[in-house]
Amino acid sequence: MFSPTKPEPTCLIMSLPDEVVVDIIARVSTRFHPSISAVNRRFRSLVASPELYKARKSLLGGCNEHCLYVILQSMGENSETRVYNLRRKPDGGRRLVLISSLPAMPLEASFVAAADCSGIHVFGGFSLYDRREQCALSIDCRYHTVQPLPTMPERMHGTPLAHFMDGKIYLLGYTDYYKKVTAVFNTKTQTWEPEMTEPHIELRHVLHGQHGSVNSIVYDVSKETKWETKWMLKFYKWKSVCVIDDVFYSYDRLHNEFRAFDTKDRYWREMKGIKTLLPCKKSIVGWPGVVNCGGKLLFLYQKRVCRIKELWCAEIALERRQDGEIWGKVEWSDLVIVGNFCLIESLVVMF
Repeated sequence: MFSPTKPEPTCLIMSLPDEVVVDIIARVSTRFHPSISAVNRRFRSLVASPELYKARKSLLGGCNEHCLYVILQSMGENSETRVYNLRRKPDGGRRLVLISSLPAMPLEASFVAAADCSGIHVFGGFSLYDRREQCALSIDCRYHTVQPLPTMPERMHGTPLAHFMDGKIYLLGYTDYYKKVTAVFNTKTQTWEPEMTEPHIELRHVLHGQHGSVNSIVYDVSKETKWETKWMLKFYKWKSVCVIDDVFYSYDRLHNEFRAFDTKDRYWREMKGIKTLLPCKKSIVGWPGVVNCGGKLLFLYQKRVCRIKELWCAEIALERRQDGEIWGKVEWSDLVIVGNFCLIESLVVMF
């Protein structure tokens, strides 16, 4: 005589209505959303839904998490520029994961994170199929979708400089080797300004710090004084630099050290406490990335190990001491991806 089969236990959350499940997921950190999406088709749909974003905004009072997005260009015959984001592994480490729902990005484009829309805007460059076609795209980082933007009013050669400020993205570049042009995109109305609304903004090339490397910056002429002509930048586009609490942090590849410029005491100084983190000068490849992530410093750098390129990412907590010295404490450092690629850009988006 056969004993009756016991019914398999059911998962309680699977029987809950969508609005309740959305409310539960909204309370979970976004770094776990990819794992939740992998449970089944229903959860994948809920994680990608606008209702989840609205619930998070209502519960948490707006943006409360910072997510790192990295643009990598693969090298070789079939070179592509793709978007990755940093995710937590089950063992607690971090890794970069390709966002497969996003298409290949235009080559030589400029990427800028807009703080008011949880997204990344892409300007300039050209497509793989038509070098005459200049791109203008918006990446919605909540749902990992792409929308086209209105055509740029001026075609710019090369990669334009771009920076977000006060609800607008300022693009500066050249239509030829001599003529400088500026375009302003309003992220709220999703339109281009009919004319330059900030005529005191200029594109300049200046020396960086004590070491003489030339960098392109966006400069606010209205604040120009004798001292400010040298140092005070309203906003900028440097290689390997970011600003946290009015302090410029820059990785000096020539001397293999982090340097900080405090706008209060107007002095460049070496950051202490992170010598063990910095890679050997001979092994580092390309330009590292330095980005502000919620008041902490994210440092991305490529190392060549034999013939393989490794991309490492470290998070550094910062401390300004009474004597003016700035110390860094490495909170974690992980190998996030391996392959034949070039680091194009690193951006932090807030949710």
